[in-house]
Amino acid sequence: MKEETVTIDGSIGEGGGQILRTSLALSMIMGRSLRMERIRAGRKKSGLQRQHLVALKAAQEISAATVQGAEIGSSEIQFAPGRVTGGTHNFSIGSAGSVALVLQTVLPALMIAGETSNLTLEGGTHNPRAPPVDFLERVFLPVLNRMGPTVTTSIERYGFYPVGGGCLHVNIEPVRKLARIDLIERGQIRESKATAIVACLPESIGHREVRFVKDNLDIYDLHVAVRQVVSPGPGNALFIEFVSDGITEIITSFGKRGVASETVAMDAVKEARRYIASGAPVGPYLADQLLIPMALANGGAFRTCQMTQHTLTNINVIKRFIDVNVEVRPIDDKVWHIEIG
Repeated sequence: MKEETVTIDGSIGEGGGQILRTSLALSMIMGRSLRMERIRAGRKKSGLQRQHLVALKAAQEISAATVQGAEIGSSEIQFAPGRVTGGTHNFSIGSAGSVALVLQTVLPALMIAGETSNLTLEGGTHNPRAPPVDFLERVFLPVLNRMGPTVTTSIERYGFYPVGGGCLHVNIEPVRKLARIDLIERGQIRESKATAIVACLPESIGHREVRFVKDNLDIYDLHVAVRQVVSPGPGNALFIEFVSDGITEIITSFGKRGVASETVAMDAVKEARRYIASGAPVGPYLADQLLIPMALANGGAFRTCQMTQHTLTNINVIKRFIDVNVEVRPIDDKVWHIEIG
């Protein structure tokens, strides 16, 4: 029998905030108290930072949890959840911290809760250390919705690092039980796009990025576009999107002060080439996000083009909360098979 309180060492594996988010999500779902020590010990700034504190408080709000250690810099917390309830919630990070990562904490519990949820999340919508909102909308949520819930998003305002100030609305129509999904074959890539977004910066930055992608990624029918978006501060992101028979993948590269547009684009092109060459349907970032839904569905499988320490750490945390077998094996030097059930 599993112990009532789960103790997690936050320094294991990659030692980052994902351990906290996964632990909080599963603590709420399984109704088991959490004690977490050495939080983010693998990071330069260890302990809870603003983004992590907001995620913790968001989890506390939706589950009426009792919490100890909820303060900036805290290296240890205790979290005892109550019943998870939906409803309308507003969570503001107050910095460029990622709204996607706060959502990642509460979404697993809310997508199987008894009530509809409407969330407003304020902070960074496009942060180099987290999935951008575009990835959620077109890559992760379409797969998740195939498992049963209906989760939709709308962006009111973009927020780039370091200013933040973005705003994202999320509607969650839950289900009682998630359905199994298998993502083994990518199928034919039907559409390829390169899109650059810029805020409070010259559009020429985006045009240089997409031109570089078009010239250096060997895809005949690549569609390119540049969009100016509204944001409180400057920002730039480049997306390379592949729409296949069964899945969509988006590769992202963020512009940085003093870094040439062509360098930003080259980073995305290199990752895009690896994804295409692998033949796998699932990229490394989607792989991380599929683990909890598949564990809750008591089964699922996918093939990914890269096995990261992030993914392996996430698997270890999940197994602390749920009795589930996770098989990880290489298919070849470019593809890994992960099966849960």
